[in-house]
Amino acid sequence: MTTARIRAPARAIACTLAAATAALACGDASRRFLSIGTAGTGGVYYPLGGAVASRLDAADETRRYTAEVTGGSVENIQRIRNGEMDLAFTIATTAYEAYHGGTDFSEPFQALRIIAPLYPNVTHVLVPAGSSVEAVGELRGRRVSVGAAGSGTEQVARHLLEAYGLDYGDLDERYLSFTESAAALGDGAIDAAILSVGYPASAVLEAMTTYRARLIAIDAEHVRALRQRYPYYTPGSIPAGAYPDQPASVPSVAVMNWVVGREDLDADVVERLLDLLATEQDALRRVVEIAGQIDLGRLDDAPIPLHTAARAWRDGRAAEPGSF
Repeated sequence: MTTARIRAPARAIACTLAAATAALACGDASRRFLSIGTAGTGGVYYPLGGAVASRLDAADETRRYTAEVTGGSVENIQRIRNGEMDLAFTIATTAYEAYHGGTDFSEPFQALRIIAPLYPNVTHVLVPAGSSVEAVGELRGRRVSVGAAGSGTEQVARHLLEAYGLDYGDLDERYLSFTESAAALGDGAIDAAILSVGYPASAVLEAMTTYRARLIAIDAEHVRALRQRYPYYTPGSIPAGAYPDQPASVPSVAVMNWVVGREDLDADVVERLLDLLATEQDALRRVVEIAGQIDLGRLDDAPIPLHTAARAWRDGRAAEPGSF
C-alpha cells in the first residue's frame, strides 16, 4: 500500500516532465533555423550580422537566426549555393562574379539575388609606420596580406594590384584575416596589408594605434583604371579622423556591401529584413557605427537582380512620399 502511494505520484511527475519535455522539443522543432554568413571577427560583417540576427530572431516566432563566422564573401556565396546558408553578406565584386561566373566561380549562379544594401567598403592599404612605401605600385617584391582566402577582400586586392600593373607573381602574397594582418604588420611579418572594409574597422584601428601602421592613398588615375574594367567600383575615401592620428582624408576606392540569398528564399524573410533595416537603423548603429551608412535607396543600384520580394518592397516604398 505504502509503496503504491509513493510510486503513483512518481509516475505522475515523470509523465508530467516527459510531456513538458516533448512540448519544448516540439516547440523548438517548429522553428526553422536560418544562418547568416558574415566574415572574420576583426571586421564589420560579424558584429553587424550578429545584431541583425538577434533582432530578426526576436521578431520572427517561426525561425531562429544565427550569424556565422566565415572566410568572407566568396565562401558565403558558395555556401548559399550549396544550401548551407540562407542569407549572407558580400561585396558587389563577389555577387557580380558569382552571378555571371568569374575567377572564383566556374559556373554562373543565376539563382543568386540581392536582398538588401548595406554600406560601402573602402579599401584600406596599410604599411608599417617606418615603411618607405607611398603607393600601391611600390609593393612589387614585398610581403603583402591580400585578405583571407575566399574573402571579398582577396578579390579586391587582385583587382587593385591589376590596376597598378601587378599580380601575385610580382609579390609575396599572404592570405591573412583582418586580425592576423594587423598583428603581422606589428610583428614585421608583412610589408603591407590590403583590407576592404567599412570604417572604422577594429583591425585597422588596432594596426594604427597598437602597431603604428599608416594608410597609403589610391590615386584617382588608378581608380579610373579599375572602374573601366570593373564598373561596380566607385571613388571613395577614408575621411579625416576616421582613425586616431589620421589628420587628413585618404583617397581610396569603394565597393558596396549587400545581403544576398537565393531566389527561393521565403518572401517574408526578405520583407522582415528590409523592414528591420528601415526601422531599426539607430539600434543597429549602437552596436556597429557603420550601420548608419545603410541606404535602402541603393536597391536601385544592385549589381545583380533583386529578389522578387525585395523588388516588391522597394516598389511599395517608392510609392510613399519621402520614403527613401
